[in-house]
Amino acid sequence: MIHGPGGQVSHTRAGRVIRGARVAILVIAAAVTLQAVLLVAGAWRNDRQIEANMGVAAAEVLNAGPRRSTIAFVTPDRVTYRPELGVLYPSELENGMRIYVEYDRDDPNLVRVQNRNARLAIIPAGSVVLADWLVAGTLLIGLAVLEKTLDRRRAAAPE
Repeated sequence: MIHGPGGQVSHTRAGRVIRGARVAILVIAAAVTLQAVLLVAGAWRNDRQIEANMGVAAAEVLNAGPRRSTIAFVTPDRVTYRPELGVLYPSELENGMRIYVEYDRDDPNLVRVQNRNARLAIIPAGSVVLADWLVAGTLLIGLAVLEKTLDRRRAAAPE
């Protein structure tokens, strides 16, 4: 993958540039994949933390958004919380909605919509990884075609 078509290392300037571009594409694609895996792992870790010491409360959606929704809820000891980072898994919420949330009693700022969990993060993360590698693959194929074209021109050029 790094050395190009036929696995032959090109020592020309163009060959070195193309090889560097391949390495950069692979590093970026791997980094995006790692981020997606860490996103799902982080969601799973948050779920485990909530489930280890779970409290349930009724909450009101103060500001709904596709990626972040703010809520307010009151714990049984009559303390009102408005988690700074919002609620986990906020899709399909609307301003003013009354919902139930599950929260970590030791850290009430860690809260999720009731009956939602890390499985909801798998499809978006998987979609990102798929799109990432489709783009990376397309770029790598384009570089291979470019390298073959340059090799043919160099071979055909009179010395």
